[in-house]
Amino acid sequence: MARKVVVELVDDFDGKSPAEETVSFALDGVEYEIDLSMLNAGRLREIFEPWAQQGRKVGRSRVAAPARPAAAREQTAAIRAWARKNGYDVSDRGRIQADVVAAYEKASA
Repeated sequence: MARKVVVELVDDFDGKSPAEETVSFALDGVEYEIDLSMLNAGRLREIFEPWAQQGRKVGRSRVAAPARPAAAREQTAAIRAWARKNGYDVSDRGRIQADVVAAYEKASA
């Protein structure tokens, strides 16, 4: 039997709307990311606008992650394919949960 796992990104604020973008912001030295619909992203920007206009820009503190070798990307793709085939819920991007990687390695040994 075939199994199809669908990942649906939902607006973190209202829990209903489709998430269309990830908005990053920082407050008191803590950086945040929130997935929002276009409407809620606009609302958040409107709320921050008067504060941002009075503040000072301090630049970006993030450094781009180094590119991963092709072999690592291929292994990640193989783990995701195996996980989906075996009923695990994995996203198309980002870190793969350690328990999924461990199960893959155990099955591949």
